[in-house]
Amino acid sequence: MFLTAPLQCVSVGGMMFIIRPYRRFPVACPVAYEHCFQEGQGTVWNVSSTGWRMSGDVPLQCGDVCSLNVILPTNKPVSVAAGIVRWVKGEEFGIEILVMDGKAQTHLGKYIQERMKDL
Repeated sequence: MFLTAPLQCVSVGGMMFIIRPYRRFPVACPVAYEHCFQEGQGTVWNVSSTGWRMSGDVPLQCGDVCSLNVILPTNKPVSVAAGIVRWVKGEEFGIEILVMDGKAQTHLGKYIQERMKDL
């Protein structure tokens, strides 16, 4: 359902940045997540078809794998069976979605499609 193009890197002022081939949408949804039998609570701040930016009370590190449960603004549940932490800035984490069931993919996909219409 989700198609992404290869990431492109550009140099700006000597720093490398990644140009993402997909759109992120701001949200503020409560999230429950689990890593190594620790349960955390936090907020998802933006979503895309391949990853989320979130913050939470259980610290995560790059490479950690966790499960997540969130209710989208449409009141549809989305469960991620496995997401990997790609970056950490303080209490914020970038999570790449690795495993999500079909129903969750459908809910997320419909939410993103509706948001695209608003652009």
